[in-house]
Amino acid sequence: MANVLTTGAWLSAPTKKPSFLARLLRVRIESNERRAAHIVETYVAAHGLQNLSDNAERQIDRLFSRAGR
Repeated sequence: MANVLTTGAWLSAPTKKPSFLARLLRVRIESNERRAAHIVETYVAAHGLQNLSDNAERQIDRLFSRAGR
């Protein structure tokens, strides 16, 4: 019997399609991540920051906490 790990057969095996709920959840998480990245980019651009200081990180955390309400 051939070793599955060395032949790569497990890579070509058909995989089960994720459920609708799992796909919907993944899309929602990716959307939230893009939105968060946009908020950080906007903040950094508006304040002309080159490096994120502790104070800048705290301000960004406050932005997210306000946005989550």
